[in-house]
Amino acid sequence: MRLSTVILPIHCWAEGRERWLGAEQLGFHAAYTYDHLSWRSFRDGPWFGAIPTLTAAAAVTRSIRLGTLVTSPNFRHPVTLAKDLITLDDVSDGRVTLGIGAGGNGSDAMTLRRAGEEPWTPRERADHFDDFVPLLDRLLREPSVTYEGPLYAANEARNIPGCVQRPRLPFAVAATGPRGMRLAARHGQAWVTTGDPRLYETGTPEQSVEAIRGQLTKLGAACESIGRDVAELDKILLTGFTPDRPLESLDAFVDFAGTHFALGFTEIVVHWPVQDSDFAADEKVFERIATEALAQLGH
Repeated sequence: MRLSTVILPIHCWAEGRERWLGAEQLGFHAAYTYDHLSWRSFRDGPWFGAIPTLTAAAAVTRSIRLGTLVTSPNFRHPVTLAKDLITLDDVSDGRVTLGIGAGGNGSDAMTLRRAGEEPWTPRERADHFDDFVPLLDRLLREPSVTYEGPLYAANEARNIPGCVQRPRLPFAVAATGPRGMRLAARHGQAWVTTGDPRLYETGTPEQSVEAIRGQLTKLGAACESIGRDVAELDKILLTGFTPDRPLESLDAFVDFAGTHFALGFTEIVVHWPVQDSDFAADEKVFERIATEALAQLGH
């Protein structure tokens, strides 16, 4: 059982630095950040780039794992992303996990539209994801890659010396649909979910648990179809998008975490509190969760 946090990239580094250091001091397994150009209610405020933020965090921390939750093809290309990730893995001395997903039709998709181009449909996003992940996998494993896919290409792309982590840094694939599940089964070292978004406002915690149980069943089937043991994948739950309110108290979190660890999750991720937002929470409760929750769960 692992407990991790997400630190939104909304703080100038003089302030943000203290949160990344604080995440390590609180004993979190990993600290992640979102990889967007902007995001929802934070669009009109400060929002910094994920890779530079993680590189700065890598330079001031020593042991905590670092990563994205999640990167997507919406504004990334596998060739340039691979170069950035290899550099980040080097600076962090092998502490990077790449959370990666198909992306959505929000501000990232709208911001980078070419003239006359509409944002990708869900099918088109899945198509890009399907081509993006296998190419990125090769770019991070091999010193030179030539590839011609349906949507992405590389011509003798050089990536020397490669990742510190071998054969490459781990992928945590965010997926709920069949194509994404197959990518997680084939290329992932972990699978990520936020639960069923349809239940966030009107569902119940019990309905959420059943929906997530169904997702885990689909993941197992995707693994079985290629002869992989689903137990090989870590299962990561990013909180904040289910009907539960696990940061209301230490007891509420322990109950929530116990339920989801029993489903098979190996890592639960909580947002560092951001006041006056959807991620508002009592910072003292948050610190108690970080330092006491796993002990109460017997881990």
